[in-house]
Amino acid sequence: MSELVSESSAAPRVLVAGIGNVFLGDDGFGVEVAQRLLARGGLPDGVEVADVGIRGVHLAYQLLDGWDGLLLVDAMHRDGPPGTLYRLEHTYDGPPRRAGIQVDGHDMSPDVVLGLLRELAVATDVDRPVGRVLVVGCEPATTAEGIGLSPPVAAAVEPALDVVDELLDLVLETKEGAHP
Repeated sequence: MSELVSESSAAPRVLVAGIGNVFLGDDGFGVEVAQRLLARGGLPDGVEVADVGIRGVHLAYQLLDGWDGLLLVDAMHRDGPPGTLYRLEHTYDGPPRRAGIQVDGHDMSPDVVLGLLRELAVATDVDRPVGRVLVVGCEPATTAEGIGLSPPVAAAVEPALDVVDELLDLVLETKEGAHP
């Protein structure tokens, strides 16, 4: 199998992907963070931001291009107060168990996207298309139909930008530290 994760001394490639459905209230959190990052600009070399929305299948295919790091930004139910930010490291385990994966284009959580990526990696003979995978999540107040974020989730967007910056620094330092 070929391995696409960068082994060169070039700037690491990191994708920040905002996930969510803007028509389901706070589920649009990841999209809002991605849009703010794009508007703000000034990201380090090698960092790309994508407003993925509900295009999880597209994201899985995009990840086959090989990335040193992936930061997923999404609304995440973990039973905390609305607007609570979470930082998680996702274990990308490489090739799947070949049990198949259920794909619903309208419900692509980070786990489903990475499961599909594992399936695609095996099908295309790629051992590990993505390095470190980190998730920035926000506890939603509502994911009912409606456009716009609730006040506590809207207030969490700016702090989420700071979390993304911190995690980017971590991924970039880790990758650059691996090179002589």
